[in-house]
Amino acid sequence: MNSLTSRGKTRTAQMLTSAAAAVVVVASLTVPAAAEPAASPNPAPTWSGLDTRQWTAPIPAPGGVAATMPLDPALSLPQAGRAVRQVYGTIDQHGQPAISTSAVFLPHGEAPDGGWPVVAWAHGTTGLGDDCAPSTQPRSDRDAEYLGHWLDQGYAVVASDYVGLGTPGLLSYLNGPATGQAIVDSVISARSSDLPLSPTWALVGQSQGAGAALNTAVRATELGAPAGLDYRGVVATGAPANIEHIFQWGGPGFPPVNLPTGLNLYAFYILAGFRDQHPELDVNSLLTPAGRDMVDSAETLCYAAMRDKVGGFQVSQALQRPLKDIPDVFGKLQRYMGTPTVGYDRPVFLGQGLLDLDVPAPAALSLAAEMTLNRQPLELRVYPDQDHSGTVYAATPDATAFLARVMG
Repeated sequence: MNSLTSRGKTRTAQMLTSAAAAVVVVASLTVPAAAEPAASPNPAPTWSGLDTRQWTAPIPAPGGVAATMPLDPALSLPQAGRAVRQVYGTIDQHGQPAISTSAVFLPHGEAPDGGWPVVAWAHGTTGLGDDCAPSTQPRSDRDAEYLGHWLDQGYAVVASDYVGLGTPGLLSYLNGPATGQAIVDSVISARSSDLPLSPTWALVGQSQGAGAALNTAVRATELGAPAGLDYRGVVATGAPANIEHIFQWGGPGFPPVNLPTGLNLYAFYILAGFRDQHPELDVNSLLTPAGRDMVDSAETLCYAAMRDKVGGFQVSQALQRPLKDIPDVFGKLQRYMGTPTVGYDRPVFLGQGLLDLDVPAPAALSLAAEMTLNRQPLELRVYPDQDHSGTVYAATPDATAFLARVMG
């Protein structure tokens, strides 16, 4: 490829990304601010005999099993014949050995020869606090139905909590490299136990989990092959891609419109994770007192409680100085939370609803444009009448056919 063509493709991708950012801002113009209600408390977690908030035992190598216990029946799924909670070794966002946790669900009946093929579930936003770990809480109705569907299809489900969620340290929200490591290690750990699992596996993620799944996808073969894993592909719906292109401009009065509560909530989770990733940047110096309170609260409050706290408070009110005051802020954000546009060695299914306000459509569609320009193995499905959760349901038949094809 000559350099002129390469520059043209790069410029086209940049234009698409800029257009996407503009659409997101314009789409939010009609969203009114809301009064801030009192925050509700986090729901109490159920630890299934493994309270992992403190950990003094040795940390296994990445993918090594530290402990396995039956999952509390109140946290299991009707479609699961067996469910366990695991603690396993991984690497955190600071490059240090760490533990993470997961729930593993097996279908009813006898495993096929070679074991159940595996779906690694990458969950959406639940919060950053230890109370928010999905393996310690009942699944939402949507997630329970969705995971039950995959069990009914004959897949085992390995559901990582991600490193720092329910374990020492802070969940590094939207941090692709750390999350990808934790997800692959959860599959290695599950296969290292007395569970009848095949080495054949795929990724499925929604929202935050779609970004996690895509970041895992470009690392899955390299990280999993030494342990004998056979990675086949990824399903991602509502992917929060290219958010850093907009986020870098955050500051006093920007964006100059009222964003929906959900987008402000996600922004505070991002700021909390980014602050933890980069303590040397003194992110607190950019925050107003009210903004500091929001970001501090984001470290502990689960989604429902944080949504109540945020109310109509805007991220533009949280910043007293622009994020651009941080040297190379875009580069740092992209390395922290960017979604890869190249490097996929297995098929990618990308599903997006056009009525999605939690992760507006330009995020995934700009990613799809860049992936297409880079000739990645992409299958894009757009659902015109669906919002964030509706896309999960609408995409299920297409995603099911996709996985049957790549896993066969």
